[in-house]
Amino acid sequence: MEAEQQRQRRKGQKRKLEEEGSSGAVAADASPSSMEVEPEEMGEEICCHRSHQSLACEVQTQIEVLERAFSWRVVDRADAKRATHVLAELAKNEDVVNAIVEGGAVPALVKHLQEPPPLLTSSGGGDRFFEHEVEKGSAFALGLLAVKPEHQQLIVDAGALPLLVNLLKRHKKGSNCRAVNGVVRRAADAITNLAHENSNIKTYVRYEGGIPPLVQLLESTDLKVQRAAAGALRTLAFKNDSNKNQIVECKALPTLILMLRSDDPAIHYEAVGVIGNLVHSSPNIKKEVLTEGALQPVIGLLSSCCTESQREAALLLGQFASADSDCKVHIVQRGALRPLIEMLQSLDFQLKEMSAFALGRLAQDSHNQAGIVFNGGLVPLLKLLDSKNGSLQHNAAFALYGIAENEDNVVDFVKVGGVQRLQDGEFIVQATKDCIAKTLKRLEEKINGRVLRHLLYLMRVGEKAVQRRVALALAHLCPPEEQRRIFIDNNGMDILLELVGSTILKQQQDGSHALYKMANKAKMLSSVDAAPPSPTPQVYLGEQYVNNSTLSDVTFLVEGKCFFAHRIALLASSDAFRAMFDGGYREKDARDIEIPNIRWEIFELMMRFIYTGAVEVTNMVAQDLLRAADQYLLEGLKRSCEYSIAQDINIDNISSMYELSEAFNAMSLRQTCILFILEHFDKISIIPGYCHLIQRIIPDIRSYFDKALKPNPSITES
Repeated sequence: MEAEQQRQRRKGQKRKLEEEGSSGAVAADASPSSMEVEPEEMGEEICCHRSHQSLACEVQTQIEVLERAFSWRVVDRADAKRATHVLAELAKNEDVVNAIVEGGAVPALVKHLQEPPPLLTSSGGGDRFFEHEVEKGSAFALGLLAVKPEHQQLIVDAGALPLLVNLLKRHKKGSNCRAVNGVVRRAADAITNLAHENSNIKTYVRYEGGIPPLVQLLESTDLKVQRAAAGALRTLAFKNDSNKNQIVECKALPTLILMLRSDDPAIHYEAVGVIGNLVHSSPNIKKEVLTEGALQPVIGLLSSCCTESQREAALLLGQFASADSDCKVHIVQRGALRPLIEMLQSLDFQLKEMSAFALGRLAQDSHNQAGIVFNGGLVPLLKLLDSKNGSLQHNAAFALYGIAENEDNVVDFVKVGGVQRLQDGEFIVQATKDCIAKTLKRLEEKINGRVLRHLLYLMRVGEKAVQRRVALALAHLCPPEEQRRIFIDNNGMDILLELVGSTILKQQQDGSHALYKMANKAKMLSSVDAAPPSPTPQVYLGEQYVNNSTLSDVTFLVEGKCFFAHRIALLASSDAFRAMFDGGYREKDARDIEIPNIRWEIFELMMRFIYTGAVEVTNMVAQDLLRAADQYLLEGLKRSCEYSIAQDINIDNISSMYELSEAFNAMSLRQTCILFILEHFDKISIIPGYCHLIQRIIPDIRSYFDKALKPNPSITES
């Protein structure tokens, strides 16, 4: 996160260098020069497209000027000033920076960071023409070249750093204040760009003594110098503990904290940035910054008109909040919540990210958790989950995880649809997915006692949308033992079934997912996940009597073939056979009975089940055998057939399978079809005519859950 801030600041630094470059333009004053145009014209001419050859020629010309013009003579000083300006103008175009460096400009520019040798005159002294101006132009040009990281070390190796540090110290001279301020500022900017994301150069600046003068420059009366010095310190402090410690030891903190209160956005932006880098991963410095009184002015920056300062302030508050629990409370007590929550709704992406980061750290305190929700932070945090940026998503998710810890927030979470957002969101990084899962777990753990009573009250008397959100959330989060109380006794089932029967696809999906979750939680996902035993104990004659004429007292004619059977076995097997042989039917005394509409293979399997209590039900025969088992009221065989058929349920045949269960009153198969439809609703909803199927199953869904959620006798007795 801090690295991203540095990159953004780097872009801003280059823009700042370019915008301010024209302020140092020289007047066309005397001396012969390779450039015969005014500075204003120079920029336009340089911006024109040049061939590589002409560019190389131009660079070489300016380098030759710098190499020969290293003296205090007025002509040389004017030419050197002009040459540094031309090279700086060229360097503003990053496409030609490499050509400038390859042409050998770096050594020539570094040479002019220092004063020429004294010019002896007859009077023993000499005028110092364009004092500070040439050095300023050289520092400016080198700073632009250093924007490309690959040139940073080359410039340092050419000896630029000690000379730039010496330029920082010129503020002590006090003469020609404007010129001194200009060269000091350009030197600080050059150091900023040289050290950017280069740990070795950051350390080298400290070795060369660059930090003390930069700290002193924070107190300059020139605001641009203050800004440049703060920018350099900000870069030097980033991920460099030794530099941080020296900046603090040089007593920079009091001045930086005063700068936080500046009316100039550029000043407080840089100041808050320096402090942010100082406290990052440095608990001791963090404590010292707080002791020095930084907290309130940083909170004040949350309301700044400068979005950059707002971002930095939010980031810094997040770092402060990580220090200790007392600091979390103090930040909120001093008024940080409202502006942070307002920032969540900004159009500025980084502003939202930093405010979510700060709120996430503040939300680790129970009082703050309630305060964030009370001040309206819950809904904008939930909306940030829809972001396509992983970092922003994660910061919002972490804040919501903290908010969910406080049971006072659970009802609000449910009322605004927070549970559905957590469940439906598409999260980019695994850490965010883990955080969301933990948040849902936290909410689930709190669905009891007064929280549950409040939710049940809302489900009865709340607005329709709130009732639906409550019912959906409770379906996913409530304890299994509370399901009957919620969905049967308090009509939660009516709400879910209304959603399933809606004409709005999203509501149908939400309702079906919730019902499937309920069934899953109740451990009734598949009512026919194993072939059940016969509903009543039976004694079977055994395999040896199947189609055996021994002791046979009845013969069935099936497809023209005889099947020898025994009345005693048939009477014990089902009510259908008992009615056939004990009732007033003609088959009662018949010796031979014709069986129409059943294939021999199916009839033989049915009889084998009657004699043995077991039979292999394959896919090829399951449906025909189910029809026969239903006709002859063989419940054990029927359920075995249902189990076999249920294994082949899929998206394409679910409608016909449900019709099959209806045709033969196959309750176990029907329940399996219902659960399959609920589980795979997203795919089933694209099948033509699915709406008709959904409407047909709604009464069966109600019947299923009425039975599934019967009171547990052991719980009732206790």
